[in-house]
Amino acid sequence: MDRVLSRALAWNGPLVTSLALTLAFLAGLLLIRLTPVGGVLFVGLAVGGVATVIEPLAGLAAALFLGPLWAYLRAEVPQVPAQIAQVFVALALAVWLAQGLARRKFRIPRSPLLLPLLIFLGTALVSLWNAVELPVYGVPELIKWVQILLLFLFVSDRLTPRHLPWLFGVLLVTGLFQASVGMWQFGLRGEGPEHFAILVLGERFYRAYGTFEQPNPYAGYVGMMLSLAVGMVIEMIRGKVTRRQGDKETFPLSLSPCPRVSMSSCLPVLLPVSIALGAALLMSWSRGAWLGFGAAVTVMVVALPRRTRWGLLLVAVIVVGGLGLYATGLLPAPVVARLTDFAQDVRFEDVRGVGINDANYAIIERLAHWQAALEMFRYNLWTGVGFGCYEPAYRDFALINWPIALGHAHNYYLNIAAETGIIGLAAYLLLWGAVFWQTWRVTRCAEGLLRGVAIGLLGTWTHLAVHHFLDNLYVNNVHLYIGVLLGLLAFAIERTRVAGQQRTETYDR
Repeated sequence: MDRVLSRALAWNGPLVTSLALTLAFLAGLLLIRLTPVGGVLFVGLAVGGVATVIEPLAGLAAALFLGPLWAYLRAEVPQVPAQIAQVFVALALAVWLAQGLARRKFRIPRSPLLLPLLIFLGTALVSLWNAVELPVYGVPELIKWVQILLLFLFVSDRLTPRHLPWLFGVLLVTGLFQASVGMWQFGLRGEGPEHFAILVLGERFYRAYGTFEQPNPYAGYVGMMLSLAVGMVIEMIRGKVTRRQGDKETFPLSLSPCPRVSMSSCLPVLLPVSIALGAALLMSWSRGAWLGFGAAVTVMVVALPRRTRWGLLLVAVIVVGGLGLYATGLLPAPVVARLTDFAQDVRFEDVRGVGINDANYAIIERLAHWQAALEMFRYNLWTGVGFGCYEPAYRDFALINWPIALGHAHNYYLNIAAETGIIGLAAYLLLWGAVFWQTWRVTRCAEGLLRGVAIGLLGTWTHLAVHHFLDNLYVNNVHLYIGVLLGLLAFAIERTRVAGQQRTETYDR
């Protein structure tokens, strides 16, 4: 640790000194006028800023923890800047760029994901040529994806095997924090927003929503973190079973992506975190997230065995078992009702003349926004109404009973088609097709901890893809996590490639 600190100070010594003197001067002025809480907040931000200048990954950690607090800070703590996470993102990226320029060696990672990302960004930019509301809606949405690209490059460049456990620690701590808040909201707080109230087995509870202020995006975030953790857990269990059966590893231990961290040492940490995240996901009462996580588990089970046919057989066994539990009435009735009671109101027809009541309101409202998105897509077939501009364009396509826009179409594929047209939708599908393919390839080639990461990422992308049929998860700074996880995938791809080359050289000898 001392060596890392001294090296960081050697690169950033003058910058750290100047920043420290400036902060000391400002602290003397501001602490006199700030309340105790404000003073603590200021000192915390100052320490975080100095840590980020020394090591940019510290700023990334702060951004990942503070990012999901945006909606909560905006609603409950207006005296604190809601987008405080963006300060750390900007500082971390600025220090990373400055370090590269100071070394006169700025490396752009060569990743198969870079070109699809740039293509999608290009189509989004083209769609803004005739955008409905460019400054207010189009530019912020474009900035999100620029941040995803920059964080992808940043993590691809900065992440090393030594940093891998640290990054997982940040992701797990943040996920555990959000899960704890959700569990408290569900059953321990005793009261909550009336529109989140639910009856479970005759008892009154409140849907978990964490610091997202909405259960569905909260559940989407929890489901993605849970998929990542579960993917690693099931690979660790598979590894334990394989070793007990006496099978030898075909991958030399020295080529492990993180030789100092054993799979066995991670399991006692990941297992309780996975249980907490699973409980929070259930307590969110979000159909989209439940369906997304179910699909994620299915795909991860397929990827778990080395031979895909055994994975498909295992999925078939699980499906038959689930159908048996459903047929015998052993599945929890409230969960089954939640997953099935909406089917009677789903229709693929014009919903302008459909009667509205308390039971079908949420479903018909979502279908009305889907219909409006389709009308936008038909009207602007090639380039759409402008990236991020669904909400301002909605007033021209709204159904008569649904004049108020929800901010997005509650189906990201329809949303992206309406905003960027058929060109943008094709580029978006190309991007995620490339992401899925590259992740699948890593699950076939990697070993140990790195394979667990790849299986978890495969589940995360699946959850995101399925949940996006019913919602938009690029909200409340969740896009920061997408950029980081894409960077983690790029790291896994590169480590697998290098390890494969080393393995070939070893066997050739």
